[in-house]
Amino acid sequence: MCGEKENLDLLYACVLFVVHGTWYPEVVPAAYKPPQRSKQQWLLSVFLFGALIVMSFVFLLNPQRASEQKYANAKSVPLSQITQGYAAGKFQKILIRDNNVFATQKNGDILQSYKEANDTVSQLGWNDAKNTTVVEVENRETMDLFLAALPDLLFFLIIIVGVIWLFRGVARSQSTALSFGKSRARVADARQVKTRFGDVAGAEEAKEDLVEVVDFLKNPKKYTNIGAKIPRGVLLVGAPGTGKTLLARAVAGEANVPFFSIAGSEFVEMFVGVGASRVRDLFTKAKRNSPCIIFIDEIDAVGRQRGGAGFGGGHDEREQTLNQILTEMDGFEQGTNVIVIAATNRPDVLDIALLRPGRFDRRIFIDKPDLVAREKILEVHARNKKIAKTVHLDDIAKQTVGLTGADLENIMNESAIFAAKRRHATVSQKDIIDAVEKVTIGSEKKSRKLSAHEKEITVFHELGHAIVGHLCPASDPLHKISIVSRGSALGVTWFLPQEDQYTTSRSKFLDEICGLLGGRAAEELVFGEITTGASNDIERASSIVRGMAMRYGMGDDDLGIVAYGEKQGTSFLGVDPSMGRNYSEEVAKQIDSFVRTTIAQQYERAMNFLRTHRKKLDELSKILLQKETMTVDEFLEVFEGKKPEPKKKEEPEEGEEA
Repeated sequence: MCGEKENLDLLYACVLFVVHGTWYPEVVPAAYKPPQRSKQQWLLSVFLFGALIVMSFVFLLNPQRASEQKYANAKSVPLSQITQGYAAGKFQKILIRDNNVFATQKNGDILQSYKEANDTVSQLGWNDAKNTTVVEVENRETMDLFLAALPDLLFFLIIIVGVIWLFRGVARSQSTALSFGKSRARVADARQVKTRFGDVAGAEEAKEDLVEVVDFLKNPKKYTNIGAKIPRGVLLVGAPGTGKTLLARAVAGEANVPFFSIAGSEFVEMFVGVGASRVRDLFTKAKRNSPCIIFIDEIDAVGRQRGGAGFGGGHDEREQTLNQILTEMDGFEQGTNVIVIAATNRPDVLDIALLRPGRFDRRIFIDKPDLVAREKILEVHARNKKIAKTVHLDDIAKQTVGLTGADLENIMNESAIFAAKRRHATVSQKDIIDAVEKVTIGSEKKSRKLSAHEKEITVFHELGHAIVGHLCPASDPLHKISIVSRGSALGVTWFLPQEDQYTTSRSKFLDEICGLLGGRAAEELVFGEITTGASNDIERASSIVRGMAMRYGMGDDDLGIVAYGEKQGTSFLGVDPSMGRNYSEEVAKQIDSFVRTTIAQQYERAMNFLRTHRKKLDELSKILLQKETMTVDEFLEVFEGKKPEPKKKEEPEEGEEA
C-alpha cells in the first residue's frame, strides 16, 4: 500500500502523462508498476477519453453557457430606450442574440430588450460609423445545429462500436470453433520440468526400467546402431497414489526433453471425430518437438475394450479416438524419438490392440511401498519441513502398512499442521503419530458425548478385542487402545503388523476372526446382553470365513479345494468385484454351514479367553475408563506384569515446555 504522499505523486504523474504524453518514473513511487494494457484496452480508453472531452466541451466548457450566465440578471427595457442610448453613446457594446438584444452600459449594467425577427442593424439605426458602440450579432445556428445533431452522432458512434465488437466476437467464436479439434495438452519444456529420480522414492524397480527409457531419449543412436528399436510406449500400472504421474515427470526431467501432459478424458467430446482430431494434433506437435514424452493419464477413459459395454458401434466417439491412438502409435516414423507414457489403475479394461508390442512395449507395475520404501518416501516429504531430531521415521513406516506414497505425503503435511496449531517450532514424533491416526482412521470427535453406560460398554468392547487379539498367537501385535470416538467408531483398537505380509495362513485368518468377535464376547460376558456396536466386526468376520470357503480352499473336507463363485465384471485395483453363483444349492448349504460353525467356534474361543482373564479385564477397564487411551506398554504392564523398558530421556522439542 502506498502512503498519502505516494498517492499524490502518482496522481501528479498521471496528469503529466495525459497532458504531455510522457511517463515520469521519478515521480511514481517505486512500489507502483503501471498496468499492462492490451491494444484493445488502449483503443477503448482513447475512445472513452475523447467522448469525455467532447461532453465536457459541450456541457461544461461551452462559452455560450458562460455568456448566458452573464446576461441572466439583465434589466428588461423597451427597444426604443436602447436605440436612444445608442444615439447618445451610453453603451459599450450591444449584443444581438437571435431576437434578444443585450446592451452593456459604460458602468457595467446590462439592459435587455426584444426586436422583431426581420429587423436588421441598419433598420434599427445601429450602423452609425461615428458611434463608438460595438454592435455584435451572434450567429448560433451552427452551434445549435451541432447540439441538435450531437445525440444522433453519439448514437451513430455507439452503433458503429457495437457492430465492430459484434464482428470481433464472431471472429473469436470462429477461431474457437476452428481450434475445437486442437490438442489441449499442457506442454512443459525441458527447463520447466524440475522433477528427478531422486525426488521419487520407493519405486526402485520401476525406476530401473525407466532409466533405460531415459537413455533411449538421450542416446538413441546407441541402440539404433546395433539394431534395437526404441520402445514406443510405456504403460504404468498401479493403485491410485503410487506415483505414476511423478515417475513420468521424473523421466522427462532426467532426459531433459519437453513433456506433453494430457488426461484421457480430455480427448472425449460429445461430437464424433473431435477426439481423433485432438490425437492427431497432439502427435503432430510431439513429432515437431522430438525427442519428447507424451504422458496420457487415466488412459482407460479412451482405451477401453472395443465392442463391450459403453461402445455403441463403429461411429462411437471413444472408439474412433482409440483407433486414432492405435494408428498414431503404430505409425511413428523411424527416428522421431517420441515415447508415450500412459498411466492407469484399470489395466484389465484396456483394449488388447493397445497393449500389444509395438504400441505399449513395456508394462511397469508399481506396487504399494514396502517398509523400506515407506521410510524413504517419508524422508523425501520431510525435506522441506522442520523435523525434530528425536523423530524416528522408521517407527512411522512400521505403522503405515498398506499406505501409498500419496497417503504418506498427506501424513507429513498433516503432522506439520498439527505442529503449527500446537505452536511447536519443529514437527515432533507425537505430531506425526497423531497425523497417522487422523489419516488412517479419522479425526477425534471429542464433541460426541457418550452416556456413562455407553462409555463403559465401549471400554469392555475394546478391551475384549485387545485381550483376545493379544492371546491369539497368529494375530498382529497390539499397538493402541482408545475409547475416543473417531469417524463412525465409538472406540478403536489398533493391531499393526511389524512387517509387510504378502500371504495369509489359515491360522491367521482364524485368529483374526477370533479377535474381531472378542468385543461382542466381552459385552455378553460382562453385561449379559449384546449391542449393535459389533455389527461391523460381524460383517468383517463373515466376509473372511466366506473367503476361506469360496476363494482360498480353506473350508472343510466336504467343500474340498475348490473355488466357488465367478467374478462379475472387471476388478478395480484394491477392490474385489461382485461374485456370481456357479454352484448348487447343496454346496451353498455346505458353505453356510461352514460359515456358521467357524464363527461359532471362534466366538466360543474368544469367550473362553475372556473368562480365563476376567480379573485382568476388570482391572484394565478401570484404567482405560479413566485415561481413555492406553498404549501397548501400559496394557502389558497390567496384563502380564511387564514393566516398560526405560527410554532415554529426550530433549524437549523447541517450543514445548521442558
